[in-house]
Amino acid sequence: MTAVGPPAPPAPGRTAAAGRSVTTTARGSLFGLAGSAANALFGFVLVAVVTHGLGARGAGAVFTGVAAFTILSNALKLGADTALVRFVSRDLELSGGAGVPALLRTAVWPTLLASGAGAAVLLCSPGLAGWLLPDLDPGQAAALLRLFAVFLPVTTVALVLLGATRGYGSVVPFVGVEQIGKPALRVLLAVPLVLLAPSVAGLSAAWLAPGVLGAVAAWVSLRRSRRTHPGTAQPPSQTREFWSFAGPRAVSSVFDITAVWIGVILLSVLGTGTEAGIYTAIGRLITAGTLLQLAIRLAVAPQISRLLAGGDEDGAHRLHRLSTRWIALFSWPVFVILAAFPGTVLSLFGPGFAGGAAGLLALAVACLVNVGVGNAQTVILMAGRSVWNLVVAGAAFVVQLASGVWLVPRYGVLGAAVSWGLAIVVDNGASALLARYRLGFRTVDRGYVCAAVITVVAVALPVFALRTFCGDRVPGALLGIVLAIGAFGAAVWRYRLPLGVGEFFGALRKRGSENSR
Repeated sequence: MTAVGPPAPPAPGRTAAAGRSVTTTARGSLFGLAGSAANALFGFVLVAVVTHGLGARGAGAVFTGVAAFTILSNALKLGADTALVRFVSRDLELSGGAGVPALLRTAVWPTLLASGAGAAVLLCSPGLAGWLLPDLDPGQAAALLRLFAVFLPVTTVALVLLGATRGYGSVVPFVGVEQIGKPALRVLLAVPLVLLAPSVAGLSAAWLAPGVLGAVAAWVSLRRSRRTHPGTAQPPSQTREFWSFAGPRAVSSVFDITAVWIGVILLSVLGTGTEAGIYTAIGRLITAGTLLQLAIRLAVAPQISRLLAGGDEDGAHRLHRLSTRWIALFSWPVFVILAAFPGTVLSLFGPGFAGGAAGLLALAVACLVNVGVGNAQTVILMAGRSVWNLVVAGAAFVVQLASGVWLVPRYGVLGAAVSWGLAIVVDNGASALLARYRLGFRTVDRGYVCAAVITVVAVALPVFALRTFCGDRVPGALLGIVLAIGAFGAAVWRYRLPLGVGEFFGALRKRGSENSR
């Protein structure tokens, strides 16, 4: 008979690796949160500057161009940025980084060719401009489309290079370029243009131009990372495996980014430029609400990939549960407040924007599901299941497009918001089920339940009570936010241990003490 004893403790090496991953994720999340906050702030300022300078109609034209450009540049990355996050982090674990140069050659040249071809198509398709921007003069619309085409290759390649820097485990280059540098420069360029000579073309150029400096910064940062991780033994070619992963991700990334911007395009084509401008403002608020989720996603993805590559599945599972708890705890209250006072929040963008309150409410409810499942999509991708991600993202896109085509002509901004909300629920709900039942990544534990209860008792109850008595007005919103912050802070301090908040900041202090030695 075989003796049955207690389970063997985890290997010291794996325990140390998991601990370092928590520390790295905590530090990266903090920096990513600061970057996401800066990005949201500059994004708000830019939307306010453009809308005040051009009005909702002119702003709708600018942001429709931005939407199409963003969708196209993300499509022409061919999934190589996410593939580099996974494959570079795995290569660091297995060979110390020796295979990174070959991975870069595999990723960059195809994306450069694809984005160059995409730019050529835009330059030779003046009819597309009239369809996409019907509110503009045909000549002005064609000139605007050519302007966006010129910047397409450099922006696309820069995003791929930043994916490689994330694979090295640092979020600093990505945050510095995409979330701080480019948004800040866009505002600095847009403000004088609005004051001196506001125009759709000028403000579009102000949005595009910082991409050139961003590409230079990404390349310099990547060269520095390669010098510090030269590697030891050259691994075998990974080209086939790389594109087997990147191919499905290329398509699913198009669905992901299209979900954010397709509402703007549908409103521009099937509705009005004014509605597109209002919907853009709503999108900014939703993006701001998910800034912590994005920050943790940037930090946790390479850590989960390295843990799985090293065989430490328990460490990867624990990191996912802990990071999901952090996301839910600090993101749920944001969307509760947006759902309670949507009109008041939207009025910050100027007169007329409060009309999108119902749309903001619908998206805020959907995002409670989004942040509640954490980074389930990231888990699926870092486990190498890009085909699963493609199927889920494709299903969500079909739901959004079909419902949007039917709802937008009838309900305008609300229809676009409802269609996006349905896609959010489908995408994140299905991803969470796959991560749980196919990969074994459990999300709900005692700390997660505690975070949910705190959100309901400390935030939702006082906020919606004040909404009931005071209405969707500034005094009620301000008082509700103050009371919610006080109650939420007290509850988090009281239950800091089951919530894992102490572990998060403890990791930061530990890392800080190590750096001070």
